[in-house]
Amino acid sequence: MTNTMTDDRLKQCLTVVESALDSMKAKNITVMDVESLTDVMERIVIADGTSKRHVRALADSVGAAAKEAGFMPLGREGGADSDWTLIDLGAVVVHMMTPQAREFYDLEGLWSSPESLAELVATPREKKAGRRN
Repeated sequence: MTNTMTDDRLKQCLTVVESALDSMKAKNITVMDVESLTDVMERIVIADGTSKRHVRALADSVGAAAKEAGFMPLGREGGADSDWTLIDLGAVVVHMMTPQAREFYDLEGLWSSPESLAELVATPREKKAGRRN
């Protein structure tokens, strides 16, 4: 992967994210190094919110803190009534989830092994005989 942030900038971004999550009383904050598993990001941050409203407040706080520190979010997924909201900061992607969503989607398990990720990669179907291209 071409690093989208210097090591110092990456550390600063993670500090801003973790501080925003901590100040809003997020639970079970986990930072995963996925640089060797994907070209899309370098770190995943996952945190629990106690309710859908708390998840939204966490996302609002992370987004505002990131912007204030000069890390413009590239996108945000998850609506006002969502149990999972994601903020894409480029090299760092932050997932704020209810405990039930976190357990169901098991991002830690998915991103912990290349074998788990390989199972998700779509393989092209063979062309059917006699079918036009």
